[in-house]
Amino acid sequence: MEVPAVSPISDLLAAGSSPSPSPSKTAPSVPSLQDAQESATNAAGWVEENWSTWLAIGLRVLLIVVIATVLRVAVRRAITKLIDRMNRTAQAVDGTAIGGLLVNVERRRQRSQAIGSVLRSVASFLILGTAGLMILSTFEINLAPLLASAGVAGVAIGFGARNLVTDFLSGVFMILEDQYGVGDSIDVGVASGEVIEVGLRVTKLRGDNGEIWYVRNGEVKRVGNLSQGWATAGVDVTVRPSEDLDHVKAVLTEVGEAMSKEDPWNEMLWGPVEILGLDSVLLDSMVVRVSARTMPGKSLTVERELRWRIKRRFDREGIRIVGGLPLQQETEADTDPTSGMAAPSAYANTTSPQAQAATPLTPPSVTK
Repeated sequence: MEVPAVSPISDLLAAGSSPSPSPSKTAPSVPSLQDAQESATNAAGWVEENWSTWLAIGLRVLLIVVIATVLRVAVRRAITKLIDRMNRTAQAVDGTAIGGLLVNVERRRQRSQAIGSVLRSVASFLILGTAGLMILSTFEINLAPLLASAGVAGVAIGFGARNLVTDFLSGVFMILEDQYGVGDSIDVGVASGEVIEVGLRVTKLRGDNGEIWYVRNGEVKRVGNLSQGWATAGVDVTVRPSEDLDHVKAVLTEVGEAMSKEDPWNEMLWGPVEILGLDSVLLDSMVVRVSARTMPGKSLTVERELRWRIKRRFDREGIRIVGGLPLQQETEADTDPTSGMAAPSAYANTTSPQAQAATPLTPPSVTK
């Protein structure tokens, strides 16, 4: 067996001391034309493989945007036409005789505008939100984390602005249910007055002294509307118990019939003036109840006019109205039918002990 020759130690040292080429000092390799051609071929192949997918995604996104835009415009126009038709119907009804009493054009206009604004906003939010989610799903984006984050953010915002959300929802339902409108006289507990503006968050009321109340819709727990349907005018006529009831009833009936035939009371009265009868009978007085159904908000006006007419007619008929004084004081003003002078009254001649003590005693004169 032949043993390989061993190189001398000097040769090994010379080989180890020779410098090796450094990577940093190596010259950069210049891509050849063949490498560029291969890269272009790979890119063209990749584009050729995926262009159909890109085209499909682009067409799908374009189709979603076009459909969402067309649907939004169509829905908003339909809502606008519906609101315009409601306004025209309100104006047509207002032109009739009874419609002028029942329908307030400004009220219907504001109510229809508020409903239209809410419907348009809700329709736009639903359509655009659905289109956005469909576009994200087209790009194969996972919507679960996004929807979870949106849900958490919505809960946080809703908790922080719960009063605002409550006011908004209460205003929407008040408008949809037509609980009150512009021109109505209402009592909402925290304030009362005439409605001058109905909003989705705040309702404006003008009080009896001219002040304006801003009432949040979420704070309204109950609503007393004095302008819907009809109102009742009630007048209590207090007379002496010695009066002839048949005469009193006949006079009150004539007053009511005459009032119902005159302008503008024939429009305010929605029924005949009824004599309900005796409401109470006391020792020194009796109360006759008079009632009438009126248009909303006109009960006080009708009551004042009824009292005015009843008082003037009673004065002509010689019927005395008791003013809440004791019977003896009412008797003082009675006149003697034979002499036409005031009749004496035991109560008038009776003085209190304090008055007697204050009155000096005059001795009788002596005649010589």
